[in-house]
Amino acid sequence: MFGKQVVLLMEDWYKQIKSSKIRSDILKQLYFRKSLLHTDLSLIYDRSIPVINKIINQLIKEGLVAEFGYAASSGGRRPQQYAVKADAMYTVAVAMDQFSTRIVMMDMHNNPVTKIETLELRLNDNPAALNLLVTAINNCIGQSGIPKEKILGMGIGMPGFVSVSEGVNYSYLDTGIQKLTDYIYTATSVPVYIANDSSLVALAEQKFGAAQSKHQAMVINLGWGIGLGMIVNGEIFRGNDGFAGEFSHIPLFEDGALCLCGKQGCLEAEASMLVVTKKAIEGIKQGKLTSLQSFVNEPLQVIANAIFEAIAIGDQYVVDLLSDAGYKIGKALAILIHIMNPKVIVLSGLGTRAGKIMLAPIQQALNKYCIPRLADKTELLISTLGFDAGLLGATALVMENLNDDILNKHFKQQPMDKMPTK
Repeated sequence: MFGKQVVLLMEDWYKQIKSSKIRSDILKQLYFRKSLLHTDLSLIYDRSIPVINKIINQLIKEGLVAEFGYAASSGGRRPQQYAVKADAMYTVAVAMDQFSTRIVMMDMHNNPVTKIETLELRLNDNPAALNLLVTAINNCIGQSGIPKEKILGMGIGMPGFVSVSEGVNYSYLDTGIQKLTDYIYTATSVPVYIANDSSLVALAEQKFGAAQSKHQAMVINLGWGIGLGMIVNGEIFRGNDGFAGEFSHIPLFEDGALCLCGKQGCLEAEASMLVVTKKAIEGIKQGKLTSLQSFVNEPLQVIANAIFEAIAIGDQYVVDLLSDAGYKIGKALAILIHIMNPKVIVLSGLGTRAGKIMLAPIQQALNKYCIPRLADKTELLISTLGFDAGLLGATALVMENLNDDILNKHFKQQPMDKMPTK
């Protein structure tokens, strides 16, 4: 009899522990989905309403969750919704490209609580880049006035061959034998997570943008390069070594321009925003009629912004440059559709400012190079997140890594005695 009581007590204890372990998962659900009912959470985790209520009440007591209004009712009392409190925790979001870096502190509703700082930071052949990055991050944290114990972590999206599991960028920001994540953590005292910039743009689109609820989606990051983030079976797909998605280095053009990777004919060397900008400069010098003439001696970033602004006034030279790039991107997308058969392709990132101009030539190329049965079943969308996708993906990366061990380092867990077990 005594032995049976011990077994029952152990089973009860195990169920309590198991139930308490979904604490961080519930927080992630509330963060990514903005608000949920306790009945929603009950279905997601296959736990009884009393168990979910117990955990929610604990999270409210800890200051992590709050009531968030009432949902519509088909009859009777309107059910209460819950959400993560905006000021419960904070994240540092860092979005990097080859030439500049943006840094911001975000709350749990993805609202910036600091000004988005833009640092002109060239990554290629720049030994000082890492120290400049760390200094800028520390400045952002310091100016926010937020205690570091309230900062859950830092997400950094960066170009290059980035190993998420190893915490290393094999292309930029060399730290010798030390992990890049460890180096930045030591310098900032904030947990660090890194990933390829295009995979984080895809993560942002999956969680907050055009790829929500899509199990098969390809997200094209139109920036200085042309990146690809892949959503396969509802998960970000990174490949065997974490380097999947090098879409920009598909060799499409025989004897084409020399790419930064050392190969000829890569898509990036023919159709990226860097190439469009350089072609614009060449055209201006050759006397092309364009509104960009006064920008010929400006930095690349300034000229790129001028290109986007020139679209609004119908600058034909700019339209021609972007249309040519769009057609080449469409040709590459035809290959991608044949291989992956995605439900949707999302154009995201900086280049979405030219999305409407590029959409028609992309579709024209798909009509020419893609099997109709496949092309007709693939939806082509322009992101509404645009340039913000990189920062949103960086903060989402921190939340993706949240677990109970990490949560308990920031917030002492209250005892969950007498918890219902089903």
